Amino acid sequence: MIYLDNAATSWPKPEGVYQAVDDCLRHRGGNPGRGGHRLSLQAGRIILETRELLAQLFNITDSARIIFTGNVTEALNLALKGFLRAGDHLILTSMEHNAVVRPAYRLQDTGVEQTIIPCSREGRLDLATLAKNLRANTRLICVNHASNVTGTIQPIEAIGELAASKGIPLLVDCAQTAGILPIDVVKNKISLLAFTGHKGLFGPQGTGGLYIGKEIDLQPLKEGGTGSKSEVFVQPEELPDRFESGTPNTPGIAGLGAGIKFVLQEGLERIRKHEQALTRQIIEGLRRLEGVTRYGPNDLEEQTAVVSLNLEGWEAGELSYVLDQVFDIAVRSGLHCAPLAHATIDTLETGTLRISPGYFNTPAEIEVLLEALYSLVREKTSGRR
Repeated sequence: MIYLDNAATSWPKPEGVYQAVDDCLRHRGGNPGRGGHRLSLQAGRIILETRELLAQLFNITDSARIIFTGNVTEALNLALKGFLRAGDHLILTSMEHNAVVRPAYRLQDTGVEQTIIPCSREGRLDLATLAKNLRANTRLICVNHASNVTGTIQPIEAIGELAASKGIPLLVDCAQTAGILPIDVVKNKISLLAFTGHKGLFGPQGTGGLYIGKEIDLQPLKEGGTGSKSEVFVQPEELPDRFESGTPNTPGIAGLGAGIKFVLQEGLERIRKHEQALTRQIIEGLRRLEGVTRYGPNDLEEQTAVVSLNLEGWEAGELSYVLDQVFDIAVRSGLHCAPLAHATIDTLETGTLRISPGYFNTPAEIEVLLEALYSLVREKTSGRR
């Protein structure tokens, strides 16, 4: 199969990821922090090492401020629901994923106000519009670093500067950019950073996390066993224990650590250049195809390796099905759990076909995809004659 759905989850993984998960399950299967025996200590070291690797990747000075979660959705729920209170004002954009939109709408029931800043048809956020919508009670700005629908990259450094100048924390959803674009919580003035492990970081599914800046007072969404201060009935205050109740996904975190090592070894610049080259190849190939409508920026520097399109005469779901069943090519169709973004680019009624190459794809595979699309257009055209 030619797999071109890396915006949903990266596949395949680096070999070291499979090895790390297998080694953890076979040889280091203790419960971290829940015993003094060697297997528990070895599991604890896996957790600590991965935390330190994340701190290195995101320029976080205190790795204890990185909280492991099951995915970026859990991290975003923790950030939003653990921070905002009745009377607060939240700003988000029209390109957000439902992992932000749904908890944000739920918070309205508790008295949290919200403003959705409309983005352009290319998915770009206008800083002047953002600034005009700040209020005296604006307590948080939430923005995704890059859209999972159009790949549009938002200027988080400029957004961070604006937020910091007003004393407003910035929450960044980097599900689509961690492991692909440079992210520096200090330089970008990020107070809360939500990430997933199974996309650009090459980790297993079921991994993710949240960085919590020292200026943030966050309430946990769950309480329970942490392996620390077991004699007291209240949740420990110390990080990361305050937010990590229950047994962690140690094998998944082991795989995540191996994925981050791979990213650091290959280098963000090399990964980004490879994905840009494949994206350029797709876009240039689509120009030779009649009836294509492509969404998002026209500048590769302003987008990740995500190409959304519609093809005249085809429903996106039908096209995805044919590519899978006839040509053995995996892409994704639909609304991509981001109806606000689709409303922004005017595809809420149709959805789009999304092609998202990754680091392990090749130019030859892209040529197979393009030839498949050409043949489908020829077939449809000849059928109309």
